[in-house]
Amino acid sequence: MEPSKDISRLIEIMAALRDPKTGCPWDIVQTFETIKPYTVEEAYEVADAIERNDPDDLCEELGDLLLQVVFHARMGEEAGLFSFGDVVEAITRKMIRRHPHVFAVSDADTPESVKAQWDEIKRQEKRERAERRARRGTAEHDVKAGHLGDVQRSFPALTEALKLQERAAKVGFDWSEPEPILDKIEEEIAELREALAEGKPEKITDELGDLIFALVNIGRHVDADPEQALRGTNTKFRRRFSYIENSLKENSETLEDATLERMEELWQAAKAIERQLD
Repeated sequence: MEPSKDISRLIEIMAALRDPKTGCPWDIVQTFETIKPYTVEEAYEVADAIERNDPDDLCEELGDLLLQVVFHARMGEEAGLFSFGDVVEAITRKMIRRHPHVFAVSDADTPESVKAQWDEIKRQEKRERAERRARRGTAEHDVKAGHLGDVQRSFPALTEALKLQERAAKVGFDWSEPEPILDKIEEEIAELREALAEGKPEKITDELGDLIFALVNIGRHVDADPEQALRGTNTKFRRRFSYIENSLKENSETLEDATLERMEELWQAAKAIERQLD
């Protein structure tokens, strides 16, 4: 078995790995559920490579993510559900249908009109999907029902919150400007303070969730994706904490022995360096 740029080789490799008699013992026993966490993890690693502007890692991580698609498709084929070819056909059909301004005839000629057209086509597809399920006698899951039914619960919580708000905004359930949301954030902070004073863990968790949801909303209104904003902050935290760790090491100090005041001093030094670089 030799490497190849042809996707058929990757499909062959996966088939060999899943062969019940000669395949890999680990790959053979995997299911959609057991592989799901790896699929999510690989998507995040792609995002991380993009964020770090590392093309070598991005190429490798995209390959890992593609492997996940091939893995799921192979399990689907073994179960008689669908094959990799079916996956490719489904997405090509969808992309052609959702881009009539490219592959057919459409008046959509701006990013805004294209987005509106895309949403309308998705609504048509949803109705057709519901009709097919009705003909098959397949009941729609409650979680899929209603205006918010398209928003997947499997999304990361920040992404789910963002998409729920975007869907609600389409029918007018939204603020018209960001300022009132800041008032809402202050209100949620006050309620979190009350919960902390009462010392009730469940209420604290509930109020914390409300505050985060409001913060997601302000991000949406100022076109700052909350998931990416937090990822950026996480990267910044890693960088500054690494500066603390390295600075302590250079002075024969350790994290375990350093006081909070000492670490805060180095944290501020890291911030000052970043401001100079900016």
